[in-house]
Amino acid sequence: MEEALIETPLGWAKIEGDPEGVRSISIYDYKPAVSTEMPEILEDAAYQLKEYFEGKRKTFELELNPQGTEFQLRVWNELKNIPYGHQISYLELSKKLGDVKAIRAVAAANGKNPLWIIIPCHRVVGSNGDLVGYAGGLHRKKWLLNHESPAKQGSLFPN
Repeated sequence: MEEALIETPLGWAKIEGDPEGVRSISIYDYKPAVSTEMPEILEDAAYQLKEYFEGKRKTFELELNPQGTEFQLRVWNELKNIPYGHQISYLELSKKLGDVKAIRAVAAANGKNPLWIIIPCHRVVGSNGDLVGYAGGLHRKKWLLNHESPAKQGSLFPN
């Protein structure tokens, strides 16, 4: 498993992957102890993430290899269908997966998403539009949704 580290507006992002694809991206408030050398197999992931934060990229074109249960993989695949700048509710996500009663399991799988930003779990909000649940912290979710908002002059979500 190779590791890379990039600085983002939201903290330090650690990218992990191997020849089969990017396996995980974690966010830290501090600089983790990871080599500063960029492994060749992670260069494209680092480059695309930097483009995203610069506002130059709305979709990712990477080989992904997240590890999870069959159900989690189904949820994560559905998350990739949420377009940049859009949000859906956990209930809508459950409906798209074919089981409205699975809302808690869907939310739990969403929270275990190992590919922060690339699989856009931050685009899932509460049924009333509230920001709820985000493993990276609600302040990061708010930042990401505002970053993707077509209305850049103000904040999509007040403090």
